[in-house]
Amino acid sequence: MVGYSGKRIIHHVSDLPDVDDETVRPGIVHRLDKDTSGLLVVAKNRQAHAHLSDQFARHDTKRRYWAVVWGTPDKEGTIVGNIGRSPRDRKKMTVLDDDAGKHAVTHYRVIEYFDYLTLVEVELETGRTHQIRVHFAHIGHPVFGDMTYGGNSVRFGSNTGNRKKMFTYLFKRLSRQCLHAKTLGFVHPSTGEELFFDSGLPGDFKEVLSKLRQFCQP
Repeated sequence: MVGYSGKRIIHHVSDLPDVDDETVRPGIVHRLDKDTSGLLVVAKNRQAHAHLSDQFARHDTKRRYWAVVWGTPDKEGTIVGNIGRSPRDRKKMTVLDDDAGKHAVTHYRVIEYFDYLTLVEVELETGRTHQIRVHFAHIGHPVFGDMTYGGNSVRFGSNTGNRKKMFTYLFKRLSRQCLHAKTLGFVHPSTGEELFFDSGLPGDFKEVLSKLRQFCQP
């Protein structure tokens, strides 16, 4: 999903008894950036929320994202850099010196190369605000379509002719960062069962890949 609504969450658990009781109020455990699609976690009560939050805090969960990024990064790698508020723009996050911000580690591997763009699978070791977007922008490979961190203009290759028309169309069609929370695994807070979920790519993400495969082969 892209974004989420508190009203929708309440509706989803409206069949629970005494939904206004503090012990059964739902809560977001795993959030997504605005305009990022994919999986998130909602706890139905306080006990479940505490249990799941602890798993995320200990980094015991498995979180993998798919993203299209500009350029051609190495086939696999790890990005390390403290993340905090940008001193130039408080609405943005940035990589800071080692004595500032919060420790952040992002692992990635390449799934498919295109002409000056790359589809990557990303695994988070930490979960900082805008982490994937900030880390890839920091190494010169911003997420395709990301209006906040410089991914919504042609960063590599020519910007003329049919290529220009294609990217103009894709930016308009996508209107967000090409980032999707694809898989998520955690232990069920009540049963102890190991759960694993996979979310199919949304239509706009699929269309980006289709156009790149058609017109931007390496």
